[in-house]
Amino acid sequence: MAQPINHTEPGGVPKAVTQVRKKSVLREYVEAILIAILLALLIRTFIVQAFKIPSGSMLPTLQVGDHILVNKFIYQEFRIPRPGGPLVVGLRDPARGDIIVFKYPQDEHRDFIKRVIAVGGETVFVKDQKVFINCQPPESTCQAIREPWAYYEQRLGAWSETSGPHRVPPGSYFVMGDNRHNSQDSRYWGFVKREKIKGKAFVIYWSWDSERDGLALWKRVRWSRLGHLIY
Repeated sequence: MAQPINHTEPGGVPKAVTQVRKKSVLREYVEAILIAILLALLIRTFIVQAFKIPSGSMLPTLQVGDHILVNKFIYQEFRIPRPGGPLVVGLRDPARGDIIVFKYPQDEHRDFIKRVIAVGGETVFVKDQKVFINCQPPESTCQAIREPWAYYEQRLGAWSETSGPHRVPPGSYFVMGDNRHNSQDSRYWGFVKREKIKGKAFVIYWSWDSERDGLALWKRVRWSRLGHLIY
């Protein structure tokens, strides 16, 4: 049998009833909004940030009008205090093949997106639509790296390019756009420093074809690209 709630002190003296002051509806909404804003700022600063692709330098991997999410946490470094100096740890460093967003070295108010081709300590040589790491033709042992992402637009006339050798400094990266004929990248303006990298692109969450005028709005959405993982 359930015991009744006893509202009296021993000896029959009634307990003092504490009145719980309820928050006003307005205050509850304000607190909820402030918490949501704080969480959004924390997520945007340390975890994930959204970007829009404005140019065709990463075709066909990324198209103009793709909206992507960038993982900002994966490259974060944390300093752990210890005697003799802090210990710097992180999940991992950028690696060859990663698509990264970074501050453009010649104008840090702008964000660029390119693919990592070489890391600090490596030497890059570009010749005839091939990329060589730590070797330079015509050495017999020199082999180009495999680049399934590289895209070369068909143009009139023969096209040949030689760039390098470029020795990548420690803590820096050599980056290139996948659309090799239409990309301003490390071949022209140099290297990207580690601390200027914002994060790694990992998914397309929205894609909008702004060039197809006259179509119904729903037909301008690239439905097949939504949720597409970026490699």
